[in-house]
Amino acid sequence: MLGINMPRMSASAPTLEQVGDFAKALLAWFDRHGRHDLPWQCEPTPYRVWVSEIMLQQTQVAVVVPYFQRFMARFPDPATLAAAEPDEVLHLWSGLGYYARARNLHKAARLILAEHGGQLPDRIDALLALPGIGRSTAGAILSLAQGQRHPILDGNCKRVLARCFAVPGWPGSSPVQARLWSLAEAVTPAHRVKDFNQAMMDLGATLCTRSTPACLLCPLAARCQALAEGRPQGYPQPKPRKQLPLRAAQFLLIRAPVSGSLLLQQRPPTGLWGGLWTPPQLEMDVEPEDWCRQHLCATLSHLEMLSPRRHTFSHFQLDIQPVLAQLADTVDAVADAPDMVWVDPADPGALGLPAPIRTLLAELTSCPPRAAGEID
Repeated sequence: MLGINMPRMSASAPTLEQVGDFAKALLAWFDRHGRHDLPWQCEPTPYRVWVSEIMLQQTQVAVVVPYFQRFMARFPDPATLAAAEPDEVLHLWSGLGYYARARNLHKAARLILAEHGGQLPDRIDALLALPGIGRSTAGAILSLAQGQRHPILDGNCKRVLARCFAVPGWPGSSPVQARLWSLAEAVTPAHRVKDFNQAMMDLGATLCTRSTPACLLCPLAARCQALAEGRPQGYPQPKPRKQLPLRAAQFLLIRAPVSGSLLLQQRPPTGLWGGLWTPPQLEMDVEPEDWCRQHLCATLSHLEMLSPRRHTFSHFQLDIQPVLAQLADTVDAVADAPDMVWVDPADPGALGLPAPIRTLLAELTSCPPRAAGEID
């Protein structure tokens, strides 16, 4: 608390006494104000902690909770997850984004079943060998589920450490990240590691927030160098800004006459929206009529440009031009195509769909299909 006289951390490696004060103050705060009833805390098995940590990457707790609960209800253990089809895993992930996380989770579950008897390994080197598990995630699994002493360094922890020790630079750069790992290792206590790591994450998520830190309530305020400088929001420094490249594509919303079924195509397993289902994506210079003749042996009775929209990914922005294409006649050209399927836009079933595509399908439910031969 601000009224307690605590020695301030130096920019160099903290002393054992300072480390003890850091952990003591943080744990005392956690006991009173930390989060103790999150779904993955109620039964913190290595599997549940693993899934929660993967979901929490780049995603807020409030968003993750319902996804985690649905995921656990369907896949309560690694064996169940390993036995599932990738499409079902992606379906339950739809809306969380960063779909490589789900694909890696599924791949890792199959490796856990094949190489570790269906149980997550309890050694950090074995965890790091699994797809999608880095040092911080491995440390979280071993500390939160098994009490092993391993530091963690998620986004919240980086912010807390960068401010307490006034670490300059962007945490994504190698030198800054190495410095933060060194500090995380130094301040992590030998006892109550599970509570300490959870406290670090909770402090960053609830008080030491990115834009409006509640410094007056922070248990580490008296030792925070960023606060002593009068600019806690100056740490950590943001990623150097660069303009995201802009791409554009047409998404062809092909509807069958009468039934109004919509054609979806499964994307390649890697790359943008890997393994998910979307309407056929065309380059901007491709004519929709030509695509339908070439791939479906079909003609169109109606073609309409819908409102464009922009979707931002981590590395680029995508301008989406939805094109509503009504087939003139029923076709069966996709019957033998494993990467194409007709769906009811109002109920696409258990397919993995990106959030922007779900929105498009919802919009289509208000557009009744046209009868065959109804030509504009």
